[in-house]
Amino acid sequence: MFKDEVVIKVKGGKGGDGIVAFRREKYVEYGGPAGGTGGNGGTVIFTADEGMSTLLDLAYNKHISADNGQNGMSKSQNGKNAKDTYIRVPVGTAVYDNETGLLLGDLVLHGQTLTVAKGGKGGRGNVAFATHKNPAPEICERGDLGESKELKIELKVLADVGLVGFPSVGKSTLISRVSKAKPKIADYPFTTLQPHLGLVYQGPNQSFVMADLPGLIEGASLGAGLGIQFLKHIERCRVIIHVVEMDSLEDRDPFSDFEIINKELESYNLDLLKRPMIVAASKMDMPEANEKLSHFMQQIGESYEVYPISSITGEGLDRLCHRAMQLVEETPKFEVKDLHMNYIKHKEENFFTIERGEDGVYNITGDGLFRLFSKTDFTRDENVKRFARQLRSYGVDEALRNAGVKNGDNVRIFEYEFEFID
Repeated sequence: MFKDEVVIKVKGGKGGDGIVAFRREKYVEYGGPAGGTGGNGGTVIFTADEGMSTLLDLAYNKHISADNGQNGMSKSQNGKNAKDTYIRVPVGTAVYDNETGLLLGDLVLHGQTLTVAKGGKGGRGNVAFATHKNPAPEICERGDLGESKELKIELKVLADVGLVGFPSVGKSTLISRVSKAKPKIADYPFTTLQPHLGLVYQGPNQSFVMADLPGLIEGASLGAGLGIQFLKHIERCRVIIHVVEMDSLEDRDPFSDFEIINKELESYNLDLLKRPMIVAASKMDMPEANEKLSHFMQQIGESYEVYPISSITGEGLDRLCHRAMQLVEETPKFEVKDLHMNYIKHKEENFFTIERGEDGVYNITGDGLFRLFSKTDFTRDENVKRFARQLRSYGVDEALRNAGVKNGDNVRIFEYEFEFID
């Protein structure tokens, strides 16, 4: 089963918590702090694998989480870092942030990797807080939360030559004759529901990959038929073979079909028509096909090279493939945007916001504040005091005063409620 688009959720592992501990060996007076730091959480990484051809695995595994880091231990032992989680995806996979639509990365090379959700950093144990003024601190941190996001994954096939045209014009029959690809062939529209790739040999060290793409109809760029679902696969093709049928039994105008498909390509991506395109006039074995071809040649003029072919008799296939090979060799690979992009885009954030709730309690929220909050272990007085100092350094106290908070008022920070003391 072919799957070329899927939405999944990924989550990096949480960092391990640091701990408060002290040396307690016999005969060691004032042993000092011995709480270790937590290990880092695992990171979710996509890696391109040329042996894969579908996103089906991701369609059945839509929630991917990396392992958490190990907590710190006594005797100054740090927790173990969690192993990263590697997810194999096909070459040609594009990864988008589903919330913002931002392209995070484009995996077009075998073995290329993309970090999609970083693991959290391990929290520090009390060993890390020891100073000459406070040689035995009772302060520790919880591990950071791993990154979490919803991703839209798209697969765009990588091929040198793409076959485009209306449904049932002979694209699947053509690729089955010039390669070992075995697409489904039948006498009804939209027989091909997924791209098929075939390797076309043209001599020693000469070959190219051909893609049989599902048929397009008028309005495809707006979603008609199979629409944009498969138009995206043409983006990676260096050469386009436009298949137009000359079947006199069909009540269709070849030139009108040709213009409609070109218009859809242009509407989807203006650059597609700038790529080399040759026309394959198919079904030349049908009655009165030559008459239709002559009329078509008069209408199209010298704008495009036209190659009459018959996939049944084999007429013209060698000439068509030979010319396609020449164009592939002459045409440089198209630059793919963000080829080596490998970063996580952080949204702009306000560190904190203050709002007064219906119960009269002032609520302080914010993404930055939440990270600070989640790192604090509120079961220890020293950690609570440190959290209060951090709030003061970020200007929270001053902002509360400006908002009208008075001494003794209650202030809620997420699930905890504090008394404001000025």
